[in-house]
Amino acid sequence: MANKKSIIEKFLTWYQKFQISKSPQMNLVWGFFLYTLVGFGLLSIPLFHKTSVGFLDNLFISTSAISTTGLVTVSVYDSYNFFGQLIVLGLFQIGGIGYMTLTTYYLLFTTKSITHWHNKIIGTEFTLPKTIKINDFIKSVIVFTAVMETLGAIGFYFAFKQEGMETLKAIWFSVFHSVSAFCTAGFGLFNDSFESYSSNIFINTIISVLAIAGSLGFIVITDLWYRLRGKSQSISFTTKIITYGFILLLFIGTALVYFAEPSVQNSNARFSESFFQAMTAMTTVGFNTISTGGLSLPILLFVTFLMYIGASPSGTAGGMKITTLTAMISVLKSRLVGQKRISFLNRTIPFERLYVATSTFILYTSIIFLFSFLLAFTENFDFERILFEVASALGTVGLSTGITGDLTEIGKVLVIVLMFIGRVGVLTFGFALINRKQKENENFIEDDLAV
Repeated sequence: MANKKSIIEKFLTWYQKFQISKSPQMNLVWGFFLYTLVGFGLLSIPLFHKTSVGFLDNLFISTSAISTTGLVTVSVYDSYNFFGQLIVLGLFQIGGIGYMTLTTYYLLFTTKSITHWHNKIIGTEFTLPKTIKINDFIKSVIVFTAVMETLGAIGFYFAFKQEGMETLKAIWFSVFHSVSAFCTAGFGLFNDSFESYSSNIFINTIISVLAIAGSLGFIVITDLWYRLRGKSQSISFTTKIITYGFILLLFIGTALVYFAEPSVQNSNARFSESFFQAMTAMTTVGFNTISTGGLSLPILLFVTFLMYIGASPSGTAGGMKITTLTAMISVLKSRLVGQKRISFLNRTIPFERLYVATSTFILYTSIIFLFSFLLAFTENFDFERILFEVASALGTVGLSTGITGDLTEIGKVLVIVLMFIGRVGVLTFGFALINRKQKENENFIEDDLAV
């Protein structure tokens, strides 16, 4: 027994040294990778199955859960028993709030401080404005998550009971879908997502509130908390951009689906279905109340665009982020009007943020192109469906036109890679792969490039 304890202690000591020796970006990649492997290992245990589930399908579900995507190759409810479903819930809960968040909160709770190493990792995982302190941010993440998921579960319970669901099933379904909605995970225990509840305003509202609260991000929540407590005199520029951009894109998306999508024209719940379709793409929550595969081509492409953009940094949503889009628009606008400084709403944006945004935009778009190209080789589907699947996987959305379960084994592996990259972040993943220390004596020759 003592020998086993010694081996465990040696392993933990080695792993701690290994973590400290790696960059923050590599630590995030390794952290999510290990959680994915642990989830895969647990889901592979036959004891947690209702029916036999294949090796690749277990890996797919584990990656989808830890990345809070929601794309599935097998039915979670039909394939896994209660304990298997609980494992899936645990994975997307960890993925939703960030795997370092709970550890850091425990340190704050017990020691009232966090190490410099934890500070660096959290700063890498969550992009924060300089006005927000990491200690306050972590506390707001945990408290707000607990409050919203509890309220959501209570709301779901009453909604499901009104629909005639038995008590124990209603309790479990309420907890599962509340956590899934807030973490914008898109995992559901209904095989048709929420299509059967498309006209249930109560359920639609609960999902929307949870998804929007999670996707707008903990930056917005912390910022508002600062304002209410008098720690700041105004709302930060970042919060304003996130809020204004989200409302504008949500309004445009809702209007387009409402007026241009044929499948909702004769529906009794036309507005709620239109709003929900735009909301689920933007928040990347991944639930749907109308058949995504039945959307007309123009709306399918616009929904792809909404998934591409996503919502807020430092929230539970995926996508390229509204702030990145804003930075790109600012660069274009300033160039067109001949401004030397890059500004938006009369505020100058720091060049370091612009570099990050530009890099994210280029890398994110390149990955979508590359994987769409690869899947076009391996899969026999219309290109718009492939593009939609790629945008959904990289944006950790979970919406699908119905092709996920029919992907080839190579196709499933490609989507697994996409979901993983989407969760850790395209820039973080890129840094982890190619980051190297620049030598001080490295000489660069200045030259010109016509563009």
